[in-house]
Amino acid sequence: MVAVAETAIGSNDRQFPHQLDPSSSPPRSPSSSDCNSDFQRDVRKLVDLLSKLNPSAKEFVPLSKSKSSSPLSANAPAFDMISTGGEDSDNQKQSGADSRRKRNVYNQGKRRAEGVLKCQRDDSIRRTVYVSDIDMHVTEEQLAALFTCCGQVVDCRVCGDPHSFLRFAFVEFADEHSARTALNLSGTMIGYYPLRVLPSKTAILPVNPTFLPRSEDEREMCSRTIYCTNIDKKVTQTDVRAFFEACCGEVSRLRLLGDHAHSTRIAFVEFVQADSATVALSRSGMRLGDLPIRVSPSKTPVRPRVPRQR
Repeated sequence: MVAVAETAIGSNDRQFPHQLDPSSSPPRSPSSSDCNSDFQRDVRKLVDLLSKLNPSAKEFVPLSKSKSSSPLSANAPAFDMISTGGEDSDNQKQSGADSRRKRNVYNQGKRRAEGVLKCQRDDSIRRTVYVSDIDMHVTEEQLAALFTCCGQVVDCRVCGDPHSFLRFAFVEFADEHSARTALNLSGTMIGYYPLRVLPSKTAILPVNPTFLPRSEDEREMCSRTIYCTNIDKKVTQTDVRAFFEACCGEVSRLRLLGDHAHSTRIAFVEFVQADSATVALSRSGMRLGDLPIRVSPSKTPVRPRVPRQR
């Protein structure tokens, strides 16, 4: 570019304007020699200006020859593989699809399990009757024996204070037909009061099967065991043992349970003789500490503790 400008100094071309230098004053009827002199002076200034430029500056380097072929400036926003596409984008999309598919399968399985549990619960409710106005001396065994004439009794659960006339029970049958037949026993006298039998609105809460008797020996243990609730938290295990041994008989094993989250505690008391357990049932409502205890037959045996492995 400088060489081209130097070549142009010697030419007689009159195409360049005379106002290249803004500081120059307007010509006053210039002669031919004056015009050539002004033109050559302006061209020299242009050559001097161009000679000071660096031809290696990035402004003069073509994009195809630069180290970075990207036309973006340094301040341009970054574009990742997700937005521009590519293998990583495909992998992440596939991973997201797999995650959504797994969540859908989990939710479907959860809804299916909840539906199955609801159906089972509804079926159990239809097979259960509610029995009220039960005499305080009537046991679960006697009540279950009464309803066996209607069909197979799966479970019988007597609830409430034995000293109250408001005792009630739930009796579950093996099929719905037996439960509907059991409604006809409403008004039957057992003890001193006629029973009242109605369709149940709830199912019997099942006992944890891991605690149920596993052998004849454990079933015999259950016949000698009572379940005691509403025990004052200040009462110790020694107090519970002394209470029942004083009025019922010798205690062979006792388990007192509870924590700080509950206001009362529970206990399983196993006697040496089954008659002692029968006598203990009549002690329901008596005060132990500051609270009246509630006593009922135990459905689970008191198993000996297994020492922890160290």
